[in-house]
Amino acid sequence: MADPSSYRPKPGQIPDSPGVYKFRDEHGRVIYVGKAKSLRQRLANYFQDLAGLHPRTRTMVTTAASVEWTVVSTEVEALQLEYSWIKEFDPRFNVKYRDDKSYPYLAVTLNEEFPRVQVMRGAKKKGVRYFGPYGHAWAIRETVDLMLRVFPVRTCSAGVFKRSAQIGRPCLLGYIGKCSAPCVGRISPEEHHELAEEFCDFMAGRTGAYIRRLERGMQEAAEEMEYERAARLRDDIGALKRAMEKSAVVLADATDADLIAVAEDELEAAVQIFHVRGGRVRGQRGWVTDKVEAVTTSGLVEHALQQLYGEERGDAVPKEVLVPALPEPAEPVAQWLSERRGSQVSLRIPQRGDKKDLMATVGRNAQQALGLHKTKRASDLTTRSRALEEIAGALGLDAVPLRIECFDISHLQGDDVVASMVVFEDGLARKSEYRRFQIKSFQGQDDVRSMHEVIGRRFKRYLQEKQKSGEWTEEPSDDARVDDNGATAATVTAGTDDLEPDPMAGRPTDEDGRPKRFAYPPQLVVVDGGAPQVAAARRALDELGIDDVAVCGLAKRLEEVWLPEEDDPVVLPRSSEGLYLLQRVRDEAHRFAIAYQRSKRTKRLKSSPLDAVAGLGDTRRQALLKHFGSLKKLRAATVDEICEVPGVGRKTAETVAAALAGAAPSAPAVNTATGEIIEDDGVPPAALSAERGQER
Repeated sequence: MADPSSYRPKPGQIPDSPGVYKFRDEHGRVIYVGKAKSLRQRLANYFQDLAGLHPRTRTMVTTAASVEWTVVSTEVEALQLEYSWIKEFDPRFNVKYRDDKSYPYLAVTLNEEFPRVQVMRGAKKKGVRYFGPYGHAWAIRETVDLMLRVFPVRTCSAGVFKRSAQIGRPCLLGYIGKCSAPCVGRISPEEHHELAEEFCDFMAGRTGAYIRRLERGMQEAAEEMEYERAARLRDDIGALKRAMEKSAVVLADATDADLIAVAEDELEAAVQIFHVRGGRVRGQRGWVTDKVEAVTTSGLVEHALQQLYGEERGDAVPKEVLVPALPEPAEPVAQWLSERRGSQVSLRIPQRGDKKDLMATVGRNAQQALGLHKTKRASDLTTRSRALEEIAGALGLDAVPLRIECFDISHLQGDDVVASMVVFEDGLARKSEYRRFQIKSFQGQDDVRSMHEVIGRRFKRYLQEKQKSGEWTEEPSDDARVDDNGATAATVTAGTDDLEPDPMAGRPTDEDGRPKRFAYPPQLVVVDGGAPQVAAARRALDELGIDDVAVCGLAKRLEEVWLPEEDDPVVLPRSSEGLYLLQRVRDEAHRFAIAYQRSKRTKRLKSSPLDAVAGLGDTRRQALLKHFGSLKKLRAATVDEICEVPGVGRKTAETVAAALAGAAPSAPAVNTATGEIIEDDGVPPAALSAERGQER
């Protein structure tokens, strides 16, 4: 525990101006980010008598080892910089809202030539129009099904669309009138894009004018005795009204607003947001957070606004934002929201009328969400605590293993040997910490040797991180290269000179305070296997001088737990929560390893000699294959014939011809289901299916 006086800035050193400050721990990691109208006054509050500080603030300042700040011109700039740093550094003592579920959105891909209406989850993409979020995906599909009668926008996937275009026949939706069938040219790209824009306008709340236009058209058709057209328009109006009825009218003046309510206790807080567009509730979502810092309701509202609108622009920020308490001060936040929208945004507390009543409804939802979360968490926390205590008791650990890392090896008959590392913290999967490895120090199938290599590489990187922070004096050798963001890992073994590019290059270092890949050691390492794999893992740790990390293995056959240098396994009861947790960790590592091994094998089998041609991108490579029909025919073509492909010059054609001439043609592939020879250098799907039964 650090003494705040040891790193307190000297008097007069802190400027009396707006800015953002960061507290770092002894390892250089950023643990708290805050903003202030006056840095001098705000930071002085942290260095008063510890007895006068809030318990959470006291924990933060005693964990920190240094403080630094950045001066900005205005409070709005401070708000923007604070949001950027919280997102970048992920400080442990800042309030971070987490969704209690992955909310689905109704999305229209206006960035495509033929926009598609679909259900989307996850991060928002540029050029896509979103509506929602909705509580359930089926609610979106019901609404879309009603509206496709009037707005027959494409809803099919890229594969179905391409297939229909190739055979010149639309899918079922095209035949029943719920798709305008742009795949077969029934509608031009411009007309289909206009149709998608009308769909978006209707979903955005501009419904009255469109329905009135349909009603006028129905009356005109009836007067002209075109009864079939009048009946179709009548049914269209009915479908749109049924779609509108799914969103109840809550504000009569067609208001566009977001209502935010907060329910909190001493430890946690829940936030509920209602998205009202055109006077109707178009979406609802909720967040829950631990109050890891001393924060008021105003502070919770400010953090919620940052998370809700930090990545939004334009109409995604409504004209009105109604909150239970205004941030302090409110003017910079309102100005920040206005800048993101591009026009004035009203940030206020509703005082009377329908808006106040609706805010009370949102508040009740927040209270219910907090109560439900605490009920679930109490149950889950009890079970997880019991599981961790059982593991600690069975393995003879001094304390419960709050961080568990599990390793698994996967390959297909010795080919594409890879490994996975999954992380569980407090009994829950922490997927952002998952890592994948390639085994390149040797060829063939040797699970024990692979496990030794992977454990060694993971903990050598941990020692490197400790050395950067000054906790380690020895210089460990750099023989590990691991992927971080789903990309293929490049592996370097000790003693080799042909080092592949380091994926760590250009990445943040510990000095920047960002969360590191291997900075945190586990209390327990679990390997998928029995005594040989456990011995290999323990040997790797001993070679690095690491003796404070426990190791065990979970064998699949009898679900026995093996410990190093023990002749007999530890057998946990089948009803044990500890065994169940170990099984979940092991199965997750196996799933992650298998997925990586399959992706590598698929990529290898789909590789082509054209991939090695310098300067030949995907577009021209596909153009070549489309022009000639197969790689075999392209290999037989002359340079002049290759030059006939649009976008391919003579120099590129000569390079392609030389590359194909130097590459030996592969043996003909055979579809094992039909016996048919595949001449396009393709891989029969049946072959892949047969291989999957032999992979580990």
